[in-house]
Amino acid sequence: MPRRAFPSLAALLLPALLLAGCGEPAPSQPALSPAALEAVAKNPGVPREKLARAVDELFTRDGIGETRAVLVLHDGVVAAERYGEGYSPRTKFLGWSMSKTVTGVIIGALVAEGRLRLDDPPPIPAWQRPGDPRGEITLRHLLQMRSGLRHKENSEPIYESGEVRMLFRDGRDDMAAWAEAQPLTHEPGKVFTYSTPTGVILADIAARVLATGAKPDARRQAVAEFFESRVSGPLGAPSFTPEYDAAGTMIGGSMIWATARDWGKFGEMLRHKGSVNGAQLVPRAWIEFMTTPSPRSADYGAMTWLNRPSGGKRDELYAKQGPHDAFALVGHLGQYVIVSPSQGLTIVRLGKTDGKDRPALIDSLAKIAALYPSR
Repeated sequence: MPRRAFPSLAALLLPALLLAGCGEPAPSQPALSPAALEAVAKNPGVPREKLARAVDELFTRDGIGETRAVLVLHDGVVAAERYGEGYSPRTKFLGWSMSKTVTGVIIGALVAEGRLRLDDPPPIPAWQRPGDPRGEITLRHLLQMRSGLRHKENSEPIYESGEVRMLFRDGRDDMAAWAEAQPLTHEPGKVFTYSTPTGVILADIAARVLATGAKPDARRQAVAEFFESRVSGPLGAPSFTPEYDAAGTMIGGSMIWATARDWGKFGEMLRHKGSVNGAQLVPRAWIEFMTTPSPRSADYGAMTWLNRPSGGKRDELYAKQGPHDAFALVGHLGQYVIVSPSQGLTIVRLGKTDGKDRPALIDSLAKIAALYPSR
């Protein structure tokens, strides 16, 4: 009977030794959908598939909410553009608190024309009465969210939160009057307190400067005409649509709509320090002011969030991953226009993301930005 041949120990161990020496092959990535790849330009400035996967993650990642639109602009050219089902380039999206940055630019245009002064008290009669401590509030304080007014944002219970009371309850018919009637809780200039009512106060200041009389229609028309002639018109962004309250005040803290492309144009204007096609909408110095850390909050400028550490209080952007010159318009439920001058980059993300999912959203946005090197 012939002897059975058994494999040697070396033969048994050889496959394992080869794997140990060479390393296991990397797991293959799932194929991209045609829509994911088609959403990216042929030459987006980085490897096309990497960008397609990073954008796709915003639409497919679990625990990130619902992404409705993404636009990536590199050196002013569309690198990627994608929409969720039911949305398109013609859809107007509510910016929520991104509206504050738009309001900040309107105020900058008025300062440039000499109609307002940054370090003067604003023209609010109720604050100018003898002995009223609110008379110490300056325009700079308001823009940097350090007015000292009693505005409690996102407080509990939610129906008592300042922005909810102003927008939907006792302040809704005359939002500026409600916001301006609040007492001081801090000395003006001393404490950073993020506040949606502040955006409405600034819009009211614009109306007081621009309108003849206090009639709602006159206020609304004056601000709308100024906004169109000084901002949305030169920007080539006709979809910008502000809402107004019953008193004719633009709801400048939260209620401005625009398409994803027009939000992108606004971000590009900021990236170019207020310039559009060689024309200066607001002075370069004003954009530099908006993107310089305020004295009371390292991650906030003037109506604009900065990609800088907050000291552990919050994470609106991705400061640990840089670059530090990046800044953003940030709105409720995960609206973002991220601008990174050193990367020549503007990223727009619009959708619906609850607070608990915001870190995952920020992480995915950071992955897109990380593809583009700083210069």
